[in-house]
Amino acid sequence: MIRILIADDHQVVRRGLRQVLEQEADFEVVGDVSSGLGILQLLENGVEADVLLTDLSMPVMDGFELAQNITSKYPHLEIILLTIQEEESYVQQAFQAGVRSYLFKTAHEEEVVFAIRQVARHQPYLCAGLSDKVIKRMAKSTDLKVAMAADVEFSEREMEVLRLIAAGYTNEEAAEKLFTSRRTVEGHRQSMIDKTGSKNSLALVSFAMRHGLLS
Repeated sequence: MIRILIADDHQVVRRGLRQVLEQEADFEVVGDVSSGLGILQLLENGVEADVLLTDLSMPVMDGFELAQNITSKYPHLEIILLTIQEEESYVQQAFQAGVRSYLFKTAHEEEVVFAIRQVARHQPYLCAGLSDKVIKRMAKSTDLKVAMAADVEFSEREMEVLRLIAAGYTNEEAAEKLFTSRRTVEGHRQSMIDKTGSKNSLALVSFAMRHGLLS
């Protein structure tokens, strides 16, 4: 069971998140409050949690200050920042404060659920919107030298695997999503890497972005 705390100064947002998360059989929302200070009070009162889903802009104590307090006092508690702030400077500051995942409030419900499961396994996660920005920026770098073959073609199944890789899914998670085996997913991934002359999955996604295979 993944125990979750929610901090957001908008009651409607907290209520909506709780309703979405409580639909998952392995999720339990153990508290939701309107400020970072409220989260610290819950923890000091003995509430135990695995993941904290918090807004950035809150009264009394914002998400950055809350993350710093959590990291120093409760290092086992993983933090997801859910915000409208899309500037990369905020992202950098968030991860420096101890945040493990950065999500836009426009993220789909499925992505929020996926991010929670990722950080509960102590894995970082960047939302799809941010991943696209990073990939596009890296694709322009001269350090990423991938094949420029114009005649590369991917099968429909390979494209499904490619989209999941670009969204941050592991081979095992992609296999579950596509109802196939991990070995099959790995085979498709390696096939695409071979076709494009890419060195790894990141270079493969970069190739796909540069050639319009991923929007």
